[in-house]
Amino acid sequence: MDNGYDETLKQLMDDFHSSIDVDRRLFRVDIRGSIAYARGLVRIEVITDEEGQAIIQGLTEIEGEIERGDYKLTRDLEDIHMAIEKRLIAKIGPTGGKLHTGRSRNDQIATDERLYLREAIDEIITLITACQQALYQLAERTIDVIFPGYTHLQQAQPIRFAHYAMAIFSELERDKSRFSDCRKRVNILPLGSGAMAGSAFPIDRTFLAQELGFDGLSPNSLDGVSDRDFIAEFISHCSILMIHMSRACEDIVIWSSTEFGYITVHPRLATGSSIMPQKKNPDAAELLRGKSGRVIGDLITILTVLKGLPHAYNKDMQEDKEPLFDALDTVSIGLSVFTALWQSMAIRQDRVIKSMDDAMLATDLADYLTKCGVPFREGHGMVAALVDESINRSCGLRDLPVATYQQYSDHLDERAVALLQFDESADKRTVPGGTAREAVVEQLAWAKGILGVKA
Repeated sequence: MDNGYDETLKQLMDDFHSSIDVDRRLFRVDIRGSIAYARGLVRIEVITDEEGQAIIQGLTEIEGEIERGDYKLTRDLEDIHMAIEKRLIAKIGPTGGKLHTGRSRNDQIATDERLYLREAIDEIITLITACQQALYQLAERTIDVIFPGYTHLQQAQPIRFAHYAMAIFSELERDKSRFSDCRKRVNILPLGSGAMAGSAFPIDRTFLAQELGFDGLSPNSLDGVSDRDFIAEFISHCSILMIHMSRACEDIVIWSSTEFGYITVHPRLATGSSIMPQKKNPDAAELLRGKSGRVIGDLITILTVLKGLPHAYNKDMQEDKEPLFDALDTVSIGLSVFTALWQSMAIRQDRVIKSMDDAMLATDLADYLTKCGVPFREGHGMVAALVDESINRSCGLRDLPVATYQQYSDHLDERAVALLQFDESADKRTVPGGTAREAVVEQLAWAKGILGVKA
């Protein structure tokens, strides 16, 4: 065979299967796992205490070298595991080669990913809580702001803006719960599974779990090295979180438009046009809305990678890290931007009041008739006819003459019409979770308990 062609193929394959450009960010957790493993080898007397100390000291120094950029993680090192092992042997000699005894890169990477993701989940939960704090503060200062509630993008019923803010808060609480639950499944140790059949050395896996802060051990070595459910689950939760942010950003985009003008986005979270001087585009909200598709794509990527794999480790699994890191990075910066949008939002109450259609009070009128003994469906039809009357006359529902109301029901007198007020409509919804002031106060108390806010 042509040696030149052989070398070309070698270089091609080296470039193709090298993952160091992606997995370099695992270096801290890889070293952390290796230090624990070195201690585990000392416990079973596979290496001496002196050798263990030399390995641990060498790994600690390598961590500092990587952090400072003194040790360059170049592509020829293949992956983060081999990069660290190569450097360790160069530093302390053949003793460094003993570290991998009874261990495979298969259980090593599975451990690294779990260590890394565990910390990432904690950070995301912290970011979600910060966003909830911003929403809570927004709800507190807007509890008396009456706002049009929408269905089908049409004004439906009056609500308090604080009620809307608490809706987003509630979504985020579910997201936080999902991530917390996911963390339980992430925090299971696969180390000791070896390549797939388990280690041939009597490594104390319980000791390793305690050293690394894991709650338990993977019960099956084959599953231990092939399981990537936790990554798929994590990215799934990221996708749902991004969808929640995307939906809220759609509201922000609409409400900040010229046609609505209900809110103002902070200038630093908007951009101008390259040609139209008057434009202030809500780019932060639009980008967040767009990036939801990116994270959903990450989920499709990991599911597609996994769907046809036989059990145990396969090289395809090298492709699990890019969607994981991309989803994590996108969600992390997205949450920070999302928080800033709520923290800096200004509500233009004058525009809100002017835009509110009193047809939103139609349900209240139907409810009033029901309380007077009229079957709701009949009352519904009467009020629908009155709304049509107001449209035909180009006036508000409350502007119709009382005589017109009386044509439909004797119950609809001056007192009934006088009850049609936006704030009174909102305050009738006193059920738990409703938009009445007292109900929103209860929601704020619930949020305060979650956030640990002192009275």
